[in-house]
Amino acid sequence: MTLAAIAATAATPRPSGESAAEQYARMILGITQQLTVPLLATQGGWTLAWAALSEDNANMAYLAKTNDRFNQFAVVLRGTVSSSVTDLLEDLDVGTVVPFTAVSTPPNPPPCVSKGAMEAFTQIMSMSAQGVTLPRALAAALAAAPPNPTVLVIGHSLGGCLATMVAAYLQTLSWPGGATPSFGLFTFAAPTAGGPDFARHVTKDLSWVVNERYVNCYDLVPLAWTSIDTAKGWYPHGGPVADVDTKAVLSAVAGLPGPNTYAQPGPAVPLNPDYQTRNTAVMRKSLQDFMAQAAYQHSNDVYLRLLAAPSLLAGPVVTGISPETGQAGTRVTLTGTGFSGGVAVDFGPFACTDGVIIVEDDSTIHVNAPLGIGVTDVRVTTCLGTSPAVPTAQFAYGGPEPVRVTGISPDHGRSGTRVTVTGVNFTADAKVFFAAVEAPGPQVTPPGTITVASPSGVTGTGKPSTVDVTVLSNGYSSPSGPADEYTYPDPA
Repeated sequence: MTLAAIAATAATPRPSGESAAEQYARMILGITQQLTVPLLATQGGWTLAWAALSEDNANMAYLAKTNDRFNQFAVVLRGTVSSSVTDLLEDLDVGTVVPFTAVSTPPNPPPCVSKGAMEAFTQIMSMSAQGVTLPRALAAALAAAPPNPTVLVIGHSLGGCLATMVAAYLQTLSWPGGATPSFGLFTFAAPTAGGPDFARHVTKDLSWVVNERYVNCYDLVPLAWTSIDTAKGWYPHGGPVADVDTKAVLSAVAGLPGPNTYAQPGPAVPLNPDYQTRNTAVMRKSLQDFMAQAAYQHSNDVYLRLLAAPSLLAGPVVTGISPETGQAGTRVTLTGTGFSGGVAVDFGPFACTDGVIIVEDDSTIHVNAPLGIGVTDVRVTTCLGTSPAVPTAQFAYGGPEPVRVTGISPDHGRSGTRVTVTGVNFTADAKVFFAAVEAPGPQVTPPGTITVASPSGVTGTGKPSTVDVTVLSNGYSSPSGPADEYTYPDPA
C-alpha cells in the first residue's frame, strides 16, 4: 500500500500552471525521495526505475525494483486523480462495455470491461518516458535481473482497477531470455473493471504468487459497480446517516452502469469492519458530511493506517495567511506545515516570483503578493504535492477581507432557536441564511459574532434536516463546511 500511496506524489500541476515536463520532474523528485525513507513500510529498500505521466495528467505509472536479494519489481498504477468521490466514480464510463482482448488465448466472446477502464488501460500502455513504454522498461529491467524475478502489480482506487487489467496483460507477453517472471497482484480500494467473465479470468485463469484485494468496509468506491445501493444504510456509530439528497446521489451513481453487470475479481480482505476508524468531524445527516466521510474512508492515509503502515511524508498545508487583503507587493505571511524543499507559492493562477523566505521549522513563509486580481486561494507546492485550497488562506486583491463561518452554537434545534454564529469579517449589514431561507433580524456584533433565530420553512418532507448556515456580508457569501451546519429535527 505504501508503494501505491507514493504514486499520488505531485499528482496535480501547480495552480499557476506547470508544463508536463516540469510536473514530471517534480513528481520524480518526490517519488525518489519517499522511496529512500527508511521509516516507511518500504524501509528505503526500493529504487525508481521508470515513470511516465499521461499528457492530460489522467494516469500515471511507475516501475520500482528492490535493492535486496528478493529480486522483486513493482509496477504501480496511480489512476485518475479526483478530490470528489462522485467525480471519481463517474470517471470510468461504465455505461458502455468493450471486449478486453489483451489476454492470453481469449475466450469467445472475450471478457468485457468498461469503456472508460479500457481507455485508461490503453493510455497507460502507450505513455512513455523518453520514448520508453512500461512494457519496454519492464523488459529491460528483467533482462538485467537475476533469474526467477517476481513482478508485483499494485494500485489504489482507480489504479487498483487498472492494475487488474495491466497485470492480466503483462502475463501475455514474452520476456527476455525466455524466463517468465512470477506475478503478484495487490489492489486497494479498487472499483470493478469488468464483468463476471473478466473477474473469472483474473481469478481463475492466471497464475499468481499472491493475489490480494484489500477493501475498507466503509469505503464507497469498491462497491462500484456491484452494490453501491447498500451504502444508503451507512454509517453506524452515529453517522453520517444518508439523507434524502445522499440517497438520490447514490441512486444516480448506482444507475450509471445501465444494463451492464460488473463483478469484483475474487474475495476481499476486509478492513475496518467495526468502523472504529472514522472522521468524527463529519458525522451529520447531510450529503456534505456523507461524501466527506466517504472521501476520508477512501484515502491513502486511512488505508495505510488500517494496514498498520506509517504515513507518507506530509505534503504542504496552509492553515492561515496575514494579511488577507492587499495589493501586488504586499508582504504576506503564510502559516502551516510542510514548507520545505523547493517551495513555490501561488496566489490562485498567479505565481510568486519574489521574496520567498522559509523560517520557524518549515511552518512559516513570508512572501510578496504577486501581480493579480480578485479573490485567490494561496497555496504552497513542493515535490510532495500542493496544499489544498482552504477558506482560511484566501487573499483578496484590493479588499474587502473574505468572510467565513467558524462555528454555530447551538448547532441543532427547532425553528426559533436562538443561534450564535461566529466567524470572521462580519459587517453590520450581514445577512444569515439557513439553506436558502433568510433568518430575520440578525443581531450583528462585528467582526465575529451574529445572533439570530433559526427560521422556519427550511426543512420538511423530502428535504434534508441538516443545512448549511451562510453569512452574506460585504459582497461575500461564506463557504460551506462542517463548522456551519445546523440540524433541525427530522419531520415526523
